[in-house]
Parts: sequence; structure tokens; C-alpha cells
Amino acid sequence: MRKTKIKVAFFAEILIHDFDGASRTMYQILDRIPSEEFEFMFFCGVPPDKQLNSEVVKLPTLKLPFNGDYCMVSPFFSKQKIHDKLDEFKPDVIHFASPSPMGNMAKKYGLKNKIPVATIYHTHFITYMKYFLRSVPFLTPYVYKKSVQLTRNMYKDPDIVYVPTRQMIAELQNICGLDGANLKLWQRGIDTELFNPRKRNLAFIRQLTGNDLPNILYASRLVWEKNVDTLIKFYQHWEEQNIAANFIIIGDGVARSKAEKLMPKAHFLGTLKHEHLSTYYASCDVFFFPSDTETFGNVVIEAMASGIPCVLANAGGPRSFVENDHSGFLCPTNDIAAYFDKVKCLLEEKETRERIINGGLELIDTFSWENLVSTYFNDLRKLAGVPIPKLKSNKRNLDEPLSKTSVTA
Repeated sequence: MRKTKIKVAFFAEILIHDFDGASRTMYQILDRIPSEEFEFMFFCGVPPDKQLNSEVVKLPTLKLPFNGDYCMVSPFFSKQKIHDKLDEFKPDVIHFASPSPMGNMAKKYGLKNKIPVATIYHTHFITYMKYFLRSVPFLTPYVYKKSVQLTRNMYKDPDIVYVPTRQMIAELQNICGLDGANLKLWQRGIDTELFNPRKRNLAFIRQLTGNDLPNILYASRLVWEKNVDTLIKFYQHWEEQNIAANFIIIGDGVARSKAEKLMPKAHFLGTLKHEHLSTYYASCDVFFFPSDTETFGNVVIEAMASGIPCVLANAGGPRSFVENDHSGFLCPTNDIAAYFDKVKCLLEEKETRERIINGGLELIDTFSWENLVSTYFNDLRKLAGVPIPKLKSNKRNLDEPLSKTSVTA
């Protein structure tokens, strides 16, 4: 029997708990580490804002030129430090969180030293190119080709790549040429104690809007790769039709200032704590989310769990789990007329609205963080060559609440 703990070297650019959807997904794991069995060492550029009870190795960073909200570790200046720490720690498994130079260094260390490597496919960077290069579109084909090559090189070697949807698995196989043998479906969970229809509070919304008009909600980071251009165009089209409604925009990012100028009547609330966010979800009337770059779409399942019908882009992760005209409406990515028709339908047709809400609530029952995290740690045991302990069935009683931590993209 193994007498020492399973050691995991975990690499992530940013380890702030509520920074973005990827960070919150990571913390679903980190908050549930079986400390009696596992020992983690963290390598990061931005250290955690909460206690992890593990050694944290902070590394120098550079700001990303195309998105000032993010930074990237510069491992070349710390290569010897990283290798010395790893040699001393002697990890059984290496986990890298992003396809960055640091992630690549961690992967190469694992391959060279025959240490199993795992990663989670958080971000579909290939689809970001058209947004990052919006000012120099002639570079897009070349950079797109390079990003495909880099994605293939990054994800062909790890022992396990956790991918949130079957759609993303298919794209990684078809676009990047990955054979799929190491790609494992690992979705996302939802806290139905935090996000649920019981949070609906019309008086709460009325304090913001000062009226009883319908409320159209967008909640996510305000960055161009979330297709904020289409959000703006949809708002402008709605205004042109002279239909009374409130637009409530939750989130922050580099696109916020321009969006505020072009959406003058919308309510921009910035980033909110989840307790307030859950009330806005449940109290608004339609969730509009035109992003076509989601690997999963955490905000989508949060909205569904809150009992708000969703109108979404027929692209990326949500296309894999949302059934059109049942659990939500899927529209062509930039088709403003289609978005308009579906949002208007949900505001005016009670039966359609109730059908879509109920379809979304049915879907939510399939997402459980407890089962997903259990799968992750069992996989680490396998990679480390440790027997998996016999536990009670992980099958969840659907009458019981899910975990008590939330995720937002």
C-alpha cells in the first residue's frame, strides 16, 4: 500500500478564485482536494486570493497586448527555478491549465521525466482570432492556421485532456487533427441552491430600472471575443423597433466603455457577487448570449437553473447540450433578426416561455460538480498508479441539492 501522498504539480497563469469561468472551474477541484491523500504544489503568475494550504510558487508575468485583463507567465526567466522545484517535489502527475509557454514547459517536463500529464480544455482560442485581429483582418488566416497547429501540438501529448462538450471534442479532432484517444468528456456543474427560480424578486429589479418593463439580461465578461459587437447591434435594432424593455448588462472588460457609449439606455452593473447575480438571473425575463467562442457556457446553465429562458448563438459549447426550441433557442451567430424574433417571442408568448424554462430546468438535473470532481481525482489515482478506493455510488438523487459553489464565464 502506498504510504506517501499523491503529488500533483499544478500550473495556472492566474489563481484568483472568481477571475473568470476557467478559474472557478479550477476551484471546484481545488476546494475539494482530499488532503489526506493528495499533496499539490502550485505554479502561477497571479497567486490565489484565498488560502490553498499548499506551497505556491509565484512566477513573473507579462500583460497580454490584446486583452489587458489577462497576463501570461514568462517561464523562460524562471526555468531553472521551476525545474529545481519540480525535481525537489517529485510530482506523480502534472496538471497545466492553459496552452501557454508555462503550460508547454510543464508538459515537456512531464514528457521528459515520464510523468503523466493532465489538462482541462478551458478556452477555444482558435475562435478568438477573428476578435483579437479585428483591426488587422488580413493576418487572420495566417494566425488562425498557426493557432490550429499550436493547439494540436499542445494537446496531442497529455495523457488526459478534459473537454467540456462533445462539440468541442469533435472540433479538436476535425480542425486540429487530434485522434481523440486522450480527449475525455468532462462537463460543468451547477449549484442549484444558489441558482434557482426561487430567487426571483421583481421589487429588486424595479429598484434598478424604476419601471415594470420586461428585462433582457446579458451576463459575462465584456470582451470582444464574447461577440459583444452582436450584443450592441441587437440592442440598437431593438431600440429601432421602439419596443419598451430594459437591457441589464452584468460583467466587465475591455469592451465595456464602447458598449456603454453605443447602448446608452442599458444598465451596466459591472462584476457582481454570485449572491446578487443569482437574483438578477431569476428576476429577468430573457437571457441573451450571442458568444460563439464558448467551450462550454457556464452562464448558460446558471441562467437555466434560475428559470430564465435563453436565446443563444448556435455555436461553441452550448450547441452541444441545448436542444433548440426545448431548453433554449439557438440562432445563427450574427443573425440579429433571428435573435430579435426569439427574444420577442419569449416576452409575448406565455406557453412558449414556460416550455423553454421547463426544458432548461430538466437539463440542469444532469450537471453535478461532485461527480465531475470525483472523476478527476480517480483519474489522478490511475495516472499515479494508485488503486481507486471503493466508495458509495456517485449517482445523485435528483431530489438532493447539488454542490454549493458556482461558476460563471
